[in-house]
Amino acid sequence: MVVAVIVALTAAVVLSRPGDSASPTSSGDGAPAPLVRQDSPRLTSGKDAVFVEFLDFECEACGAAHPVLEDLREQYGDRVSFVVRHMPLHNNSMNAALAAEAAAEQGEFEAMHDKLFQTQAEWSHQEASQMETFVGYAKELGLDMRQFRADLEDPALTERIEQSKQDALDLGVTGTPTFFLDGEKLELTTVADLEAALDAAVDD
Repeated sequence: MVVAVIVALTAAVVLSRPGDSASPTSSGDGAPAPLVRQDSPRLTSGKDAVFVEFLDFECEACGAAHPVLEDLREQYGDRVSFVVRHMPLHNNSMNAALAAEAAAEQGEFEAMHDKLFQTQAEWSHQEASQMETFVGYAKELGLDMRQFRADLEDPALTERIEQSKQDALDLGVTGTPTFFLDGEKLELTTVADLEAALDAAVDD
């Protein structure tokens, strides 16, 4: 189990294309880009530290990292806020992010987030839109489908995702997954590195 987790995180690190700098750069209005916004989805609400992942639901490295991060959420979620930021980079990434945000409107972001990664091999890297597949996931999760479909068309959700991607670019993020802990970009090689960083953050 430990070996499998290490392999998954190593794959995520190798396949990702992190930016060279974690320092916020000036956004268009001259203000520094925020790492977390008020409407950024939170998977947990711990008070001791803030862990941010810039992700793309279609990214294979993000998919490889997902089970590792699930375990870490279980282990540290009562002390660490795990926050998701969107950085869609592939054909169906935007629609996947929209599905997750539409689910969030019904309090089910985490359920859709996990579903998208668990089924990634079934829908990713397809040229045709996979939106109806995502609608099917919403049905499986028991969401109000009239509201879900309406929220998918809400320009505010698209703007939220586009803002997240712009924040990523302004922060120097160039690929996914990219991780920040308490405002500092993490450079990782193993799960042990990540666990050590989290331990240090919650013990401060």
